[in-house]
Amino acid sequence: MTITAEAVVSDEQRHVTITSWKTPIIFGLFTVLFALLPLLAPREGDSTFRLVRSADAAIQLPELVLPANATAWVAVVLLAAVTVLSIVWTRARRRLPLWLTVVYVVVLLVGFLAWASAGGTLPMIGLLGGALALATPLIFGALGGVIGERVGVVNIAIEAQLLAGAFMAAVVGSATGSPWVGLIAAMLAGVLVSLVLAVFAITYYVNQVIVGVVLNVLVAGLTTFLYRQVLNANPETLNSPPLFPVLPIPLLSEIPVLGPVLFRQTIIVYLMYVTVFLVWFGLYRTRWGLRLRAVGEHPQAADTVGIKVAATRYWNVMLAGAIAGMGGAFYTLVTNPQFGREMTAGAGYIALAAVIFGKWDPVRATLAALLFGFATNLQGVLSVIGSPVPSQFMLMLPYVVTIFAVAGLVGRSRPPAASGEPYIKS
Repeated sequence: MTITAEAVVSDEQRHVTITSWKTPIIFGLFTVLFALLPLLAPREGDSTFRLVRSADAAIQLPELVLPANATAWVAVVLLAAVTVLSIVWTRARRRLPLWLTVVYVVVLLVGFLAWASAGGTLPMIGLLGGALALATPLIFGALGGVIGERVGVVNIAIEAQLLAGAFMAAVVGSATGSPWVGLIAAMLAGVLVSLVLAVFAITYYVNQVIVGVVLNVLVAGLTTFLYRQVLNANPETLNSPPLFPVLPIPLLSEIPVLGPVLFRQTIIVYLMYVTVFLVWFGLYRTRWGLRLRAVGEHPQAADTVGIKVAATRYWNVMLAGAIAGMGGAFYTLVTNPQFGREMTAGAGYIALAAVIFGKWDPVRATLAALLFGFATNLQGVLSVIGSPVPSQFMLMLPYVVTIFAVAGLVGRSRPPAASGEPYIKS
């Protein structure tokens, strides 16, 4: 048997690996920048991490006291070690595992918190609990974005779905006196917004990014108008929704640190846990997920095996809108007992960044949303304890984290092949 040169070349090309140096470069940059803190602005004193919220907790843990500057330098050494390891693995053309990035982020946060809270006490349960609260609508929005893009429709309208969900939850919850009815109304509002997106993007082949941006502006303007003309005139009947109560889970809520954070929550947060699992399981372990991913990767091939591409996209974009609508309900049925104009404050765009940072995977997108929620809550906590970090930088922190995460830590990523591409049946 004769093997041609072309066959050998094609076989060799098939095994070529493209090396991305983005993650090691970002690791190195952050390590150098962080090292400047204890070097140029050393902090004297100890940092106290309070691990228990109150003295009434069933399980008591002692406060963790760390020397601020020494802890920062230990973190610098560990960050440098992780950076070197990422360089070695990248040179060897090995894929950097997710846990390496997680370790880097955790060490960076611990070092920064120890430096920033020198001489003060950092309430860890409040910090983590607030981060989860801020991340919950982002997670719902990111899950909706993952489903939409996996099926081939770019969901720029997450912001509109969150805002519409928050508005309808407030109005219907106030009118009926039931947060459950308000939650259902929020899901229907998300479905309605996503249906408009689907009609223009799937049926009329309009550019999906343009439609999403227009929907964001439209919903923001419409809800602001209704807020001023209707809700302000009837605040007691239309803008005073009942809140979901906190439901501690027995035993689990008593676990030190994580128990109060994860298991003393409202029903919407528990629904978020379930939704993350169901989206992950359905996407990778069911026929529904297989068909959804097939339509998002190669709609023509999916069509040839009998999958109805347009119908699949319609149903899943509407499902994504319902999930994002649940995130909107969190604003007015959990955190704030009334609707305020543009109260989502760009959370839909952060959720979209979480989708990209998470590489269009529900679990990774959830972790990214948690990181963004933590960065947002951190600005408030550090301001309270008197951190030397300028307030202007703290206001920038969530968005700086978003930019660097998407630009660098995401590494190599490939969106679904047919994402954003209309399917015209030939």
